[in-house]
Amino acid sequence: MTAVETRGSTGRSTPGTRSGSGSGPRPSSAGRRGRILPTIVLLIGAFYCLVPVGWVFIASSKSPGELFTSFSFAPGTGLAGNLGDLFAYEGGQYGLWAANSLLYAGVGGVLSTLVSTMAGYALAKYSFRGRNLIFFMILAGVLIPGITLAIPQYILLSEIGLAGGPLSVLLPIIISPFGIYLSRVFAQASVPQEILEASRIDGAGEWRIFRHIVLPIMVPGMVTVFLLQFVGIWNNFLLPFVMLSDENDYPLTVGLYTLLAKGSGAPALYSLAITGAAVSIIPLTLLVLFLQRFWRLDLISGGLKG
Repeated sequence: MTAVETRGSTGRSTPGTRSGSGSGPRPSSAGRRGRILPTIVLLIGAFYCLVPVGWVFIASSKSPGELFTSFSFAPGTGLAGNLGDLFAYEGGQYGLWAANSLLYAGVGGVLSTLVSTMAGYALAKYSFRGRNLIFFMILAGVLIPGITLAIPQYILLSEIGLAGGPLSVLLPIIISPFGIYLSRVFAQASVPQEILEASRIDGAGEWRIFRHIVLPIMVPGMVTVFLLQFVGIWNNFLLPFVMLSDENDYPLTVGLYTLLAKGSGAPALYSLAITGAAVSIIPLTLLVLFLQRFWRLDLISGGLKG
């Protein structure tokens, strides 16, 4: 075989291959199906979650007469009247309930976030006797449903004379086992031990290290904990229902429940309760839209690369 024949035989391209170096394998039909299936599942889940929310907003636009006579997802003509009646109910009772919810969720969320951040950082970066035992006890607290703690908490607070007031709602929500767990995980992953050691060598105290170094690094984790706590407290029904006895201290959840309970004798109150539920969703949506920017921090903001 000559050299020319050798070059010609080696230069042939086999069927099904391409000579271009940048071309890769085409995605198979199985791969496309593998991407389509999760998308369909997510769309079904989103539809399942958003349909009740959409129904609430549509039903809030209906007058009391339209609520029970028109198609469920057909918009009504009574939104302005419902809003006016809602905020005028009992001399502005709904506004007072909304202010109470903002107080419980805002103050409770901030205090719970600070406590969770400090406890999570301590469990992640300090070595002391019983650390693992404390952490496992916190994990056990995550697994305990809140409904099982409401009555014992009420008994304990009634023994010290705090049951029945706003403090009886604020105090139990300051300690969040799940928030402490998230803060510990985030501190372990994001706070370099080298920075802490270098700061101690430079003479910085533990409180100064935590305030000026650890807190800026943990901002994304703190935002997550605060958002979860705020939403959880805002939507909490059982704890304030058990603790509070005065309607002026009720949050929105318990206040709207009283509207529904009274609606059996006055059907017009159903429209107010539905409209109040729709309005109560708006602050949570605005909060998520405002806080999401804190999750878009670059890699070098408050930490080390690599």
